[in-house]
Amino acid sequence: MSRPRRIGILTGGGDSPGLNAVIRAVAKSLMQDAGAEVVGFVDGFAGMIERQSRALAYRDVSGILTLGGTILGTSNKANPFAYHARGNADVSAQVVAYVRDELKLDAVVAIGGDGTMSMAHRMHQLGIPMVGVPKTIDNDLMYTDRTFGFDTAVAIATDAMDRLHTTAQSHHRVMILETMGRYAGWIALYAGVAGGADIILIPEFEYEIEEIARICRERQQGGQRFTLICVAEGAKAKGGELAVRQVVADSPDPLRLGGVCNVLEHHLSQRVGSEVRTAILGHVQRGGTPTAFDRTLATAFGAYAAALVADEQYGRMAATQQGRLTSVAIADVANRQRTVAPDAPMVATAMAVGSSFGVPGMKLRFDGRTPSAFMT
Repeated sequence: MSRPRRIGILTGGGDSPGLNAVIRAVAKSLMQDAGAEVVGFVDGFAGMIERQSRALAYRDVSGILTLGGTILGTSNKANPFAYHARGNADVSAQVVAYVRDELKLDAVVAIGGDGTMSMAHRMHQLGIPMVGVPKTIDNDLMYTDRTFGFDTAVAIATDAMDRLHTTAQSHHRVMILETMGRYAGWIALYAGVAGGADIILIPEFEYEIEEIARICRERQQGGQRFTLICVAEGAKAKGGELAVRQVVADSPDPLRLGGVCNVLEHHLSQRVGSEVRTAILGHVQRGGTPTAFDRTLATAFGAYAAALVADEQYGRMAATQQGRLTSVAIADVANRQRTVAPDAPMVATAMAVGSSFGVPGMKLRFDGRTPSAFMT
């Protein structure tokens, strides 16, 4: 580590298990190894805009490793470049003055998803040195194999799948579990495989209701008198629309997805002989203590981000690629999402054990190196 600094930390966007583990790792690393002062912004970029921050002492970041949520608070509505609370005004100049001139921070560590990284990139361009840490239960950030929070969300969804399995089997029902994920299907895919889903529906593959109904009927006729379906909130039928439960006008991403399981229930109830029931996990996936995997990943990300600050490698985001920690340019991550590709290994895994994606003619192909899905 190099000279002592004044470093800011913020947690932006939706909450995620492991946020406190990152705050702890960044702050402790910089305090112990560089003698740095650490300042936390209250409620993410909202704290920057509304000039609300507080100094973090070593005791403030001790004993928080296992806690869910974030001790700093967060907001998914505070965009310095179009702040809804002030008539969508661009308040970025005031933010820069507050951060650089009043707080005199040398750098800011921004912990968040694609929206947070997009804003961090723009603030970096305005002269605030930024370092990013990838956070989202959706696992949809570019150039990192994993984001912390994803493993916990999958574990919660898998537990729900296990519980639905027993009641589906007992009552001979079609049970549908809806997970979060926005426009990416990673949670539904991994929880579907881990929970033994017969059908996995994700945004990347538009499903056909007749194909889903066919599978349900075949299972009934073959003696397997129940069907488990794991569906991502962003999944939709071929040629259909997203299921939108709410529009939040003052949010950078105004669409709140949800309710696709109810659409499926309505259509399947008319096509299969079994009763159809649904369960929506919603924000349960975001809460509670992080898994051991997410605690260690978040801690590693935080320590690595602190090293980037000490080395003055600004404009970079901590990442993991092929099992190793590295960093990527925040500019490359901003305004982009990593979705599930047909050749994703877990897609092939799901198909190999008989799970369907609700797409007629979708088959498994082996090219000599790795299996992948393709459409006939």
